[in-house]
Amino acid sequence: MNIRKIVNTLLIVNILQFIIGLAIWIGVGSSLLGKVSIYIYLSMGFMLFSSFITILGLYFASHYKNINMEESIHNLEELNTTLRSQRHDYLNHFQVIYGLMELKEYEEAKKYLDPVFKDIMKVSKALKTAQPAVNALLRAKMEVADQNGIDMFLEVRSDLKNISIEPWNLCKVLANIIDNGIAALAEREPERKLFLEIGEDRDSYTFYLYNNGPQIPESHLEDIFKQGFTTKKEQGHGMGLYIVSKIVHEAGGTVNVTSNAEKTSFSVVIPK
Repeated sequence: MNIRKIVNTLLIVNILQFIIGLAIWIGVGSSLLGKVSIYIYLSMGFMLFSSFITILGLYFASHYKNINMEESIHNLEELNTTLRSQRHDYLNHFQVIYGLMELKEYEEAKKYLDPVFKDIMKVSKALKTAQPAVNALLRAKMEVADQNGIDMFLEVRSDLKNISIEPWNLCKVLANIIDNGIAALAEREPERKLFLEIGEDRDSYTFYLYNNGPQIPESHLEDIFKQGFTTKKEQGHGMGLYIVSKIVHEAGGTVNVTSNAEKTSFSVVIPK
């Protein structure tokens, strides 16, 4: 079943229905006003309004889906570029390290090797699921965390091969929770840490993310997934965790948050 074709077909049908209905309502309906019940006339107007809302809903659903797919494709391209760059540079790295070892510059060799090893580990840790878009997203977020002075630790114990949620929606869930953690850690002094554990059991897939950022006040915990709720002063916030909650609940799952002085944790469970 091609979901895109179904959405496009529904969009076309509703547009035609709206145009034809509007033409009838304006051209014929006005002449019937006073001759038939006002409720029939209003019913026609309600049907037109319903078609219009459906058209808008289908359009924006398709539009935002395309945005998410474009972001996933961009992440995949970045991951592919990194892999190609690493492969191309392997020989050069080995030559430099070998030369330093021959010169008995062991400390210099270690200093040179540390960032190379760290870069390789970022990619290898991310490439553990059967979802290419998720792999690319994890690698991209690890890079963002590193740029913000955050140590991001990733533990993957599931390939997510048969997860029911669409890849771009899963990416949206993970991206918003990770971004929330990165933003929270910006308020903390060094020693910023972000942990993401991906696993599964017999009945569900689990995503457990926690950070050592500032505690979320208990009064905010009940509202944190509500649309528009934010503790930030800047405009444009308050949608990320609402989107997470909406996607997870539509998939039949649960999302919970706990926070204390030591860590703030998000737990997402998606049933199999």
